[in-house]
Amino acid sequence: MDQRFLNRIRSDFPKFKFVDGKKFAFRPPRTIVIGPEKRQCESLLLHELGHATLGHKNFKLDVERLKMEASAWEKAKEIAKNYDISMDEEFIQDELDTYRDWLHTKSRCKKCGLTCFQTQDGVYHCPRCENLS
Repeated sequence: MDQRFLNRIRSDFPKFKFVDGKKFAFRPPRTIVIGPEKRQCESLLLHELGHATLGHKNFKLDVERLKMEASAWEKAKEIAKNYDISMDEEFIQDELDTYRDWLHTKSRCKKCGLTCFQTQDGVYHCPRCENLS
């Protein structure tokens, strides 16, 4: 990652702590982990900064996680304009696809394969296999 870019980000967002780690991540309330990835590293950093500036913490429902990821990418695109960073929409959609795929897999009924729904307690229910009356 370009050191000048990183220094400017640190200067512009002094309330956040930037640390090296195994992968890019946001650790609430103020730590942004910088991973070793070389491809799209500025975009990944801005994405995690998006989580941080939006105050993302926890999610109760799995679909909320997907919404948080999408909003962090939107915030990253907004921040990128100030740094003349070009955000690759295909890359962003590929990243979001990992969460879409995760949600699709997690919400499938293990017995019949139908898509289940998640209740506020975090439990998935199958409308075909469970007696919901």
